[in-house]
Amino acid sequence: MEFTLITLLNGLSYGLLLFLLSSGLTLIFSMLGVLNFAHASFYMLGAYFAYAISIQLGFWPALLLAPLLVGLLGALVERFGLRHVRRHGQVAELLFTFGLSYVIVELVQLAWGKSAMPYAIPAQLDGPLFTLYSTAFPMYRGFMMLLALLTLLTASWLLKRSRIGLLIQAALTHPQMLEALGHNVPRIFTLVFAAGCALAGLAGVVGGNAFVTEPGMAAGVGSIIFVVVVVGGLGSLAGAFIASLLIGILQTYAVALDVSLLSGLARWGIQVSPEAIGYPLLRLTLAQVAPVFPYLLLVLVMLLRPRGLLGRRD
Repeated sequence: MEFTLITLLNGLSYGLLLFLLSSGLTLIFSMLGVLNFAHASFYMLGAYFAYAISIQLGFWPALLLAPLLVGLLGALVERFGLRHVRRHGQVAELLFTFGLSYVIVELVQLAWGKSAMPYAIPAQLDGPLFTLYSTAFPMYRGFMMLLALLTLLTASWLLKRSRIGLLIQAALTHPQMLEALGHNVPRIFTLVFAAGCALAGLAGVVGGNAFVTEPGMAAGVGSIIFVVVVVGGLGSLAGAFIASLLIGILQTYAVALDVSLLSGLARWGIQVSPEAIGYPLLRLTLAQVAPVFPYLLLVLVMLLRPRGLLGRRD
């Protein structure tokens, strides 16, 4: 029981971090129809900006300022880059953001080097939140979970209940009519892209010290973000939330169990000869193949439901 509950909590915390990271990409696609390949790089920038700010001002100002800086950078990218590329179609947008992701990585390495940064968890959150069956659950993981849930509730309310959300959705479906009413549609697109990048930066602030802040962190999560967004359904915030939890729990349980098919067969009294075909594969543990599970889930979802769990776009 202890193992099950603790692993479930760890899986939920990892899944909610994935949602915090993928929510910005989902927002950008649902409003603008742009698959931002540089999204993970903005996540990395959030971690590095937070590290630099926390050295001078502490973690809590960094939690506010770093996402704002990343959002501002995203606004500049949309205004002076993506807006001019958009007229050439989605392929040009993909290539632009793909190239931008590598530019950001190189600039980060020039500014901070290739080594990992000593970006630590703040002292106020460095401790146990509660103890369950003699196992302490970290306070910082609880903070990450709360922040992700607040982000989900805030984003849902803004998009569905507020005037800003109505304007954003109208800009996507009826841009000419909205312009006729006196609204600046290109500016709305810029603000949406900036908000999505800011969410990626926020994920970097809380994920950079929970895991590691180094130039390879963008590549480490970049593919997982797209798995979450596609499995959940392109443009669906609720779908991204469900997919994030599924992937987080699936991978966490796989790593925690760490058993192989060979050991499972041995428990049932089935002995496999080393000369048998596929014997080395039978020795692989769940922890070793855990990185494959999200992509296996992606393949299965694409076979059974190509639009994703809650996707609406064809």
